Amino acid sequence: MKNVLVAALIVAALGAGAPAGAQVFGQFTNAATLPVNGHLFGAYLNASKNVTGGLAQLRLSFYPNLDFGFHGGLSRLDLGPGTGTTTTLRVGADVRWQVAHANQGSAVDIATGGALGVETADHLKVVTLGPSVVASRELGGGAIVPYGGAALLFSSRDVFAREATDLSLPLRLGMEARFAPELRIVAELQLLVADRYNDDVAFAAGVNLPF
Repeated sequence: MKNVLVAALIVAALGAGAPAGAQVFGQFTNAATLPVNGHLFGAYLNASKNVTGGLAQLRLSFYPNLDFGFHGGLSRLDLGPGTGTTTTLRVGADVRWQVAHANQGSAVDIATGGALGVETADHLKVVTLGPSVVASRELGGGAIVPYGGAALLFSSRDVFAREATDLSLPLRLGMEARFAPELRIVAELQLLVADRYNDDVAFAAGVNLPF
């Protein structure tokens, strides 16, 4: 019955557009979901050839193996020659379901889920959603946690009244370094495969603070 309830929650989230195991704007965490009643605050800087910005997230859990994230931030986007740069607002949400545990017979932790993100500015609106998966494994007694994730994202864009859609396969390779139970440093390489509009390669770094 519990598994049915969890599955129903995930399907409902996908149908509402708020959905899979990684955030639209990056992964930022390993595959292990938060414990029940756990919370995590994260803050990150991201950069690529044409984008620089900052993003924060708040994660929480009220059910075993299931957690939710809410994200928001600002980015400076170079729209290209003759258009200049603009500041965009990014907001999003995601839900993750941990389906495998490294301490319960699996070689790695695995989580699946879905995410929704909206980026908006004057004459620009991008809505992105889709499913994703992430895997990770603790090393050195949990001091270092490398992770890798992938998503299949559908985007709808409206830029200067020109509408377009895109389907991309972003790959995220990252690592969390746990200097203390309440302090984790994260660095992430993002490869935006088959993305016609965003930069091919991006980098993000920041902190995760469980509380």
